[in-house]
Amino acid sequence: MHAAIIAAGHGERLRPAGLRVPKPLVEVNGIPLIEHVLQVISAGGLRKAVCIINEESRAVEDHCRQRIVDLELTFVHRTTPNSMESLFTLAPYLGRDPFLLLTVDVIMAPDTLRGFLAAASRRDADGVLAVHTFIDDEKPLRVACDREGRIVAIGTSAAGSPLITAGFYLLRPAMLAERDAARGAGCAALRDFLAHAVAHGYRLDAERVPKCVDVDRPEDIAAAEQFIRSGYRA
Repeated sequence: MHAAIIAAGHGERLRPAGLRVPKPLVEVNGIPLIEHVLQVISAGGLRKAVCIINEESRAVEDHCRQRIVDLELTFVHRTTPNSMESLFTLAPYLGRDPFLLLTVDVIMAPDTLRGFLAAASRRDADGVLAVHTFIDDEKPLRVACDREGRIVAIGTSAAGSPLITAGFYLLRPAMLAERDAARGAGCAALRDFLAHAVAHGYRLDAERVPKCVDVDRPEDIAAAEQFIRSGYRA
């Protein structure tokens, strides 16, 4: 199984913190975000990862080549207009098997990913979204599920749900067949693509995971560091 990492954003919401490095190299507890993600991928038992970074962020690949020795890494240098297009850019590298998709700004306990993958692999779905109830974001992606964990609404149509996505997903390549239709429908972000898939009959399930912290704003860095120092306690 490949891990696919979306790390092509520019970190605009971190600018007030005086961001002077590419977002994937922003340090949380002394370790860059990209390194946190690669560490949990390795702890989850995966050995191959492909990562998209924007064309201005060659330093990200240089850092990872020096620091990461237990993963086979592929870097794609492409500046994309949004996270959905980043996913589509990674598609040729992912093969025919289910793949793990992560965003570069998620902080989780080392064993969270392994537990998610074990549970998600038992579900007969086109995709499985990691979800939790820790909400500290101005734009959380909410999902609503039926009793069996199948997602019935996502985004604004799930506004009353306590569940939000955690920033990582197990997806089947068949979902990528919706690429042209999603573009034609005006989807402009990964969250739009996931909502489009649900609306067009793809089965997406939700799998509960422990607390994760999404690092998008300056205050999120402090929250993530406290989370790590607490031993990843909720």
